[in-house]
Amino acid sequence: MKKALPPKLRSTFQLAASTLLLAAGLGAASQLASAAEQEALTTVIKAGRLVDVEASKVLSDQLILIQGDRILSVGPAATVKIPAGAKVIDLSAATVLPGLIDAHTHLTGNPHAHGYASLGTSNVRAALYGVRAARDTLNAGFTTVRNVGADGFGDVALRDAINDGDTPGPRMLVSAYALGIKGGHCDNNLLPPEYNDTGRGVADGPWEARAKVREMVKYGADLIKICATGGVLSKGDAAGAQQYTLEEMQAIVAEAHKLGRKVAAHAHGTSGINDAIRAGVDSVEHASLIDAEGIKMAREKGTWLVMDIYNDDYILGEGEKAGFLPESLAKEKEIGQLQRDNFRKAFQGGAHMAFGTDAGVYPHGDNARQFFYMVKYGMTPMQAIQAATISAADLLGLKKDIGSIKTGKYADIIAVFDDPLADVTKLTQVSFVMKGGQVIKPARAD
Repeated sequence: MKKALPPKLRSTFQLAASTLLLAAGLGAASQLASAAEQEALTTVIKAGRLVDVEASKVLSDQLILIQGDRILSVGPAATVKIPAGAKVIDLSAATVLPGLIDAHTHLTGNPHAHGYASLGTSNVRAALYGVRAARDTLNAGFTTVRNVGADGFGDVALRDAINDGDTPGPRMLVSAYALGIKGGHCDNNLLPPEYNDTGRGVADGPWEARAKVREMVKYGADLIKICATGGVLSKGDAAGAQQYTLEEMQAIVAEAHKLGRKVAAHAHGTSGINDAIRAGVDSVEHASLIDAEGIKMAREKGTWLVMDIYNDDYILGEGEKAGFLPESLAKEKEIGQLQRDNFRKAFQGGAHMAFGTDAGVYPHGDNARQFFYMVKYGMTPMQAIQAATISAADLLGLKKDIGSIKTGKYADIIAVFDDPLADVTKLTQVSFVMKGGQVIKPARAD
């Protein structure tokens, strides 16, 4: 039988317990009040010019009301009332746009260590390099990216670190390892036979490929990346040669779609592009040697084309210094201009086009340099901007959340103190960046 505490001691314990409960209650109340205050806090952006990518027009003197990470409302300054206590960001001298989207990046890739120089980089080091690349990309105005290929699940780790608030970076959809055939573009062909090295994304045959899709999804992939043809930067293959068969690609697409994942197909060569489209991939990356049949199928099936027509400049201009293989430089000389010419044909042929640059081949943060070439090869500045906003959001399956400045969407907003519709290269000089309602780069007029 337990003895009762003496009255004096019992009173002391009761007082201490009451004090602790009161402190806990006050702490909880304080946290609730802080959360409520945060939710109630409204930010207002005064936009001198606002690019409405959905309506293909520019609106003047607009107010954007933001609460938390979402846009509360958008409308003319004359009709929208600024709430009392709201934080006001004055961009009345700027052009305001939705945060940009790059649908083809490699944030863990070091653009200064290609070819054999890349062998000295561990997966952990690549992921840590990605921290800097993510910051540079976000500061350049790209608030969302699709990362299509990274070893060691480094892009999965980077995405999670950004989502957890450990490091700044764009919103990321990631593929982890790219899938391909043994000895193909997505294998590691730089080491001699005695190393018996095979890339983790290698999968030969339909059922092995299905299993590899399941593995990528198990470890965090948001989408599946495959190599339908050879590549420019790989050793020992022809960029235009088909690698995965139609049967293998059909198996991958069926498995990925069953698991709720889209499929992006690296494809330079004509037959590989066409079979990837027939297999039902969601996007064809590069599409360098696409022909009239491929353009027609892409248009009819709604397959997106993501054509990286800037980095030819970097590869041929900085290639030797960056460690590109001599055969890679030769391959780029063969297909670089053809890709740009086919970009024009694909656009004129009515194909669905989304902005993607292959960042990591060139330095991260230079993504917006591609806009110049998109306009040079057929698009208007508005169409190029739409490719990097509402169209890319559609490809990513995120159209309801990003891609335009509309009520209910994430407050992903950028600004430039010039008119990018008069000179699209001004998008390389982004002066203000907001992601999810948080100011990443405060406004400044250079």
